[in-house]
Amino acid sequence: MNAVVRPPGSKSQTIRALFVAGLADGESRILHPLEADDTTSARGALRRLGVGIEEVGATWVVRGTGGRLDLSAEPIDAGASGLTGRSLIAIAPLVDGTTTVVGRDRLPERPMSGLVAALRDLGVEVSDRDGCLPVSVLGTGMFPGGSVTVSCAETTQFLTALLMVAPLAAGPLTLFPTDLVGSRGYVDMTLEVMAAFGVEVSEEDGYRVEPTGYRSGVIKVEPDASAAVYPMVAAAITGGRVTIEGLGSTSLQPDLAIARVLETMGCQVSIDPSRLTLAGPTAGLGPVVVDLSGAPDGALAVATACLFADGPSTLSGLGSLRLKESDRLEAMAGEIRRLGAGAEVESDSLRITPAPLHPTRVETHQDHRLAMSLSLVGLVQSGIEVADPSVVGKTWPGFWDMLEGLG
Repeated sequence: MNAVVRPPGSKSQTIRALFVAGLADGESRILHPLEADDTTSARGALRRLGVGIEEVGATWVVRGTGGRLDLSAEPIDAGASGLTGRSLIAIAPLVDGTTTVVGRDRLPERPMSGLVAALRDLGVEVSDRDGCLPVSVLGTGMFPGGSVTVSCAETTQFLTALLMVAPLAAGPLTLFPTDLVGSRGYVDMTLEVMAAFGVEVSEEDGYRVEPTGYRSGVIKVEPDASAAVYPMVAAAITGGRVTIEGLGSTSLQPDLAIARVLETMGCQVSIDPSRLTLAGPTAGLGPVVVDLSGAPDGALAVATACLFADGPSTLSGLGSLRLKESDRLEAMAGEIRRLGAGAEVESDSLRITPAPLHPTRVETHQDHRLAMSLSLVGLVQSGIEVADPSVVGKTWPGFWDMLEGLG
């Protein structure tokens, strides 16, 4: 294996850019966005609120509303996208009337309580179903200013959603996050996107945002680091080499850190501002003990690499994986055992004990990251069948073509 791969655009950047551009004044452009199920849901939801979005080749042209959003007569479907659902809830006070946000697959089970609590503390009238979707927000056409504490124990997306709407508030808004550990990198990505549309956030005492509104802008979406981990792990477990084009040392995406984890396992990594190259070891991978709370989306791919290490590995800081498209922690452990290796879950940690693997059909649990991670086993062990392969369309519709092209 000696491949060059350019993963699709970052899902995190694409959805953030869509919401910020939709709230901006004037016409904005998003270059090289991700075209996948989650971003389709985000576009459809924003159009229901009056945002104009036109796809022109590899560019999306967004006609912003300046924060003057339309009332939707029907509930707005966030699909299976957590970031889309939470962002919709946060901007709903800008609508004059009631906005109801719904979702599908596992999204109605995923937590919204930290965001709902923050909105209520700001004086917004919100109803929910035990902290989950559907969530209805009675908007007044105005987002309140002030200050509020935001719990990030379950996800930093609560903070991200409120940061993105903050420039449209009636006055300065200060957000005080609690339990902001691990995925802080995703908050930095939010601030980076906001800055591209003219908003700077003060971080001296909480996150203070002035009510300046957004100006129109142009943003180029990077390749998705969360997607790049799969060809990187493919190279690691086969002793091959892969170059990830367009993703380099200037990126703030948290999952770029997975390259350094693989480096500790014996891979060689070189990185410059525009690309990253990883070469797998010829003598096999070493085990690893690592806290992945800062890069949880890449944890399942690392778990796959650990199956081919020469000793047990422990991945910790994975509590947030229980609240994703599946309970990724338990699901991955079960599939590892199905393959013939050992896996134990304790609190927020996954311990993996390599053993001879055998042909089997692995289940995806309706989770794109399980499908992509487990499929990599088939590059080394013959007879691996992946159930429900279409789930990769959530973030990387061309994943199977990429995988075939590696060899």
